[in-house]
Amino acid sequence: MTTIIDFIIVFVILVLVHEFGHYWFAKRSGILVREFSIGMGPKLVAWHKNNTTYTLRLLPLGGYVRMAGWQDEDDEIKPGTMLAIEVNGDGRVTRINTSNKTTLQGGIPVQVSRIDLVHELVVEGYANGDESELKTWPVDHDATIIEEDGTEVVLAPDDVQFQNAPIAKRLLVNFAGPMNNFILAILVFIGVALSAGVQVLDTNQIGTVQSGSPAAKAGLENGATITSIDGQAISQFADLQKVVGEDKDGPSLNVVAKQNGKTENLTITPTKEGLIGVTPPVDRSIGTAIKYGFTQFWSLTTRIFDVLKQLVTGQFSLNKLAGPVGIYTMTSQAASGGFQSLLFFLGYLSLNLGIMNLIPIPVLDGGKILLNLLEIIRRKPLSPEKEGIVTLIGAGLMVLLLIAVTINDIMRQF
Repeated sequence: MTTIIDFIIVFVILVLVHEFGHYWFAKRSGILVREFSIGMGPKLVAWHKNNTTYTLRLLPLGGYVRMAGWQDEDDEIKPGTMLAIEVNGDGRVTRINTSNKTTLQGGIPVQVSRIDLVHELVVEGYANGDESELKTWPVDHDATIIEEDGTEVVLAPDDVQFQNAPIAKRLLVNFAGPMNNFILAILVFIGVALSAGVQVLDTNQIGTVQSGSPAAKAGLENGATITSIDGQAISQFADLQKVVGEDKDGPSLNVVAKQNGKTENLTITPTKEGLIGVTPPVDRSIGTAIKYGFTQFWSLTTRIFDVLKQLVTGQFSLNKLAGPVGIYTMTSQAASGGFQSLLFFLGYLSLNLGIMNLIPIPVLDGGKILLNLLEIIRRKPLSPEKEGIVTLIGAGLMVLLLIAVTINDIMRQF
């Protein structure tokens, strides 16, 4: 049960941070965000605020920010459709109900003759089954529509649609999700460094001596400085590891250490694994933590790119990828190592999510950015039809890959 809770928390944080990047920059660019969803599939909970509907959905497979425009779901309502409208005191339509799951109290039943919710913002039709009089209602710019599944979202007039924003703003909106994941990863790594400290390896001073270890039994104390082992000078912690490791399962070590203001000669017998039970000192200063956040970010980024390089140079393997099942398993392993281990895993996943989303595959952010760059080069966008086909192909490929990875994740459990 604890693992499930940890997984849900990690999942929600990653999706929330990623999608909030798209959401925030879309709002600042004048693009209407119709829905902000955590999860996919059937809706569990929904609430409406500031022209955006926030939903929590059943399947923990991601999330999305639904912006008005070409890639938005179609609100097309055909002539002859029966729906209900709600009007204000000025006679303007404020709500449109197309769902059988919801009833508008006081709503007017209308058989649609003509409707335009993008340009003219008008509804024409016959009210209350009276086909003798064709009526016309103006539609409020911020009116809402209740869709077939019962989700209520704001209409998408032409002036707030994604494709009508300047190309620079659209490019930034598409990049904002991965950017937020990168920022989260750096902040998480900084947090790990502040809580656990950063190991200082360029010193011959030790940090702590583990209770009951060979070093503790020999009288070595926390913070001692080891100057030599068996006559070999020790200048940094790596020297200590090397010398001790070479003498595993061998004779005792003659250790010269400075502690309590004096130099002492100690005899320490390593374990069969070549350990004496000491750890390096740690630095919890803010400056060191910030440096660690960026250096760890860069180190892991290069490793991820090395794996991606292998995937496209003939060394492809599903074992190098992980879907929801694999991530759940890794979350369980990270959680077993304690809070700091789980926190580090959150940063690592966030970095992975940001990089993977920048792969130039249609339906991913990288694919959208590629289309933005092509638009800048061509000085005109792809037609909605062509972009829709490209996106559909990309979505199909991603679904197939997700299925394959998930099956492979399940097989690896047995």
